[in-house]
Amino acid sequence: MIDVARSRGGRARARAERRSAALSSLQALDWVLLAAVGALVAYGLWAIAGITRFDVEGDQKYYVVRQAVAAGIGVAGLVVCLLVDPDVYRRAKRLLYAGTTGLMLLVFALGEAARGSTRWLNLGFFQFQPSEFGKLLYALALAGFIADRTRKVPDGRTVLATIGLGTVPVLLVFAQPDLGTGMVYSAALAALLFFGGTRLTHLLGLGAVLAAVLLSVLWFLPSRGVEVLKPYQTARLTGFTNPEQDPAGLTYNVSQSITAVGSGGLEGRGVGGASQTRLDYLPEHATDFVFASFAEQRGFFGAAILLLLYVLVVWRGLRVVTVAQDVFSAMVAGAIVAAFLFQVFVNVGMTMGIAPVTGIPLPFVSVGGSSMVANLLAIGVLQAIHARAGGVRRRAR
Repeated sequence: MIDVARSRGGRARARAERRSAALSSLQALDWVLLAAVGALVAYGLWAIAGITRFDVEGDQKYYVVRQAVAAGIGVAGLVVCLLVDPDVYRRAKRLLYAGTTGLMLLVFALGEAARGSTRWLNLGFFQFQPSEFGKLLYALALAGFIADRTRKVPDGRTVLATIGLGTVPVLLVFAQPDLGTGMVYSAALAALLFFGGTRLTHLLGLGAVLAAVLLSVLWFLPSRGVEVLKPYQTARLTGFTNPEQDPAGLTYNVSQSITAVGSGGLEGRGVGGASQTRLDYLPEHATDFVFASFAEQRGFFGAAILLLLYVLVVWRGLRVVTVAQDVFSAMVAGAIVAAFLFQVFVNVGMTMGIAPVTGIPLPFVSVGGSSMVANLLAIGVLQAIHARAGGVRRRAR
């Protein structure tokens, strides 16, 4: 009888400990961040339902259903990432880097071309864009490289070595060609160097070099007859400075986008009255220029709510940086937040003519399964960093 009682008591204590551990894990999550992301996903699905309502004749829900399926897959991936200790990524940095570059190379060998770019891999049952998932893998791999050399970061040679490693995937993405995603990778690299402790003088020097390279590629070399980029790429990157120079040609998209944003007014024109979107005057209204279409349909108030949700996600993401338990986690969180903010800023900016047209999707809103899943995986990593940091704080108390 005593043994039976002890056995029952042991099982009861084990169950209580498991419940306590589960409760502690749930409490360690950043529920404000999760709520903000959940609201963004739901708001984005509602936006796409209206923006694409007339895109497929006979099937008004074609795009929104596929976007919802991608969101479901992404949520499952978020949970998996939440369960993985971030230190696992640090130890697997070489594998992650090899996987990132390998996927980029595989695109050139097996990828499908669309609109002049080769970005997609088709597995038959699933088509995806490796460069979208590469954003997260890239940050994890390079953060691991820097974390192992934290004391050497002030040394310029370590910074140059990091840039050398980071440049390879960036060039592979540029070569697809995918200028927008390559720029996102570059933003993540800059954030990794910053949060990794790179000296301000080194960062300023790198910024000056980058500015000189951009000026040479866009203006100086072409003026000497050396075309580094294709003409349409140069036009996209420089057209926003003067959208009226060719409103029926190279800057047509920007002109129509500005018209769509302005015509939305305060409350929007509604789904049926948004002529720029409904009548296809605005190209790529469900992807690159989705914000312009949404602003036309829902107006200033609808767009403001969307932007406030983005601000909330960025704020909570930066908070994760501050509570991270080690340099590696802080760098990864910083790179994720910087890349996210960069995508939002450039996408929204290009719809209003204040940023170059680069083809960067609007996170959680633009139609695209790869982007949706990749962004939710990144949120899962952020939550894993926050949860582990919470566990450390509780043990310290």
